[in-house]
Amino acid sequence: MARPEQVLVLEPQHELKFRGPFTDVVTATLKLTNPTDRNVCFKVKTTAPRRYCVRPNSGIIDAGTSINVSVMLQPFDYDPNEKSKHKFMVQSMLAPYDMTDMEGVWKEAKPEELMDSKLRCAFEMPLENDKTHESETNKTVSSSASSVKTEHSTLPKSASASLDDGEVKKIMEECKRLQMEVQRLREENKQIREDDGLRKRKVTSMGAPHSSSSSAMATSAMRDEGLSTRILALCVLFFVIGVIIGKLAL
Repeated sequence: MARPEQVLVLEPQHELKFRGPFTDVVTATLKLTNPTDRNVCFKVKTTAPRRYCVRPNSGIIDAGTSINVSVMLQPFDYDPNEKSKHKFMVQSMLAPYDMTDMEGVWKEAKPEELMDSKLRCAFEMPLENDKTHESETNKTVSSSASSVKTEHSTLPKSASASLDDGEVKKIMEECKRLQMEVQRLREENKQIREDDGLRKRKVTSMGAPHSSSSSAMATSAMRDEGLSTRILALCVLFFVIGVIIGKLAL
């Protein structure tokens, strides 16, 4: 008696294509659809069980649903002159309404209840143009990843070039201290000038010799010049620190 026609719809129907390179696991997907109003039991078998891993290799497809079966070809040395003789068979049967043990159902199934579909396997290697495209794609991805990595690597450098809040605070305190020092020197210079003026008036009123007056005035000028030099140096230092802070803030 002839077996009934397969009720499952297979995609693809006749051939499983595996696209190389075959140095790693290559997976092909087989879609099984049950268009009937009955649950269907299925099994997937192959003539080369050591070369393939099938998940799931058996099960039940509910009425009106479908499943995807992953067929994984294990790595091997590909020979373009050798044609694949591997084949797959999808075996199925209508699930009994009172089914409790699927393995028992398969053992007790009658030949006229079984349906099967066969598929052959085909191995394909990428064309040279495809290889070139894949190589360019990999280079582009690699370049993008390296540019992102470079940006991340340069970020800490720019961050480290700027000062943290603690260092900025120290510089501001130093500037404030220098400002106070300049103010103190100005006041000291002012006091010295007042003392010198008083001394000059005393010398003049006492009729001191001209040489003594000249000596006092020379000493006073030297002290004024020394103080002015210190004030100028502090002002320059204060200006330089202000410029450095301005650059760091930018």
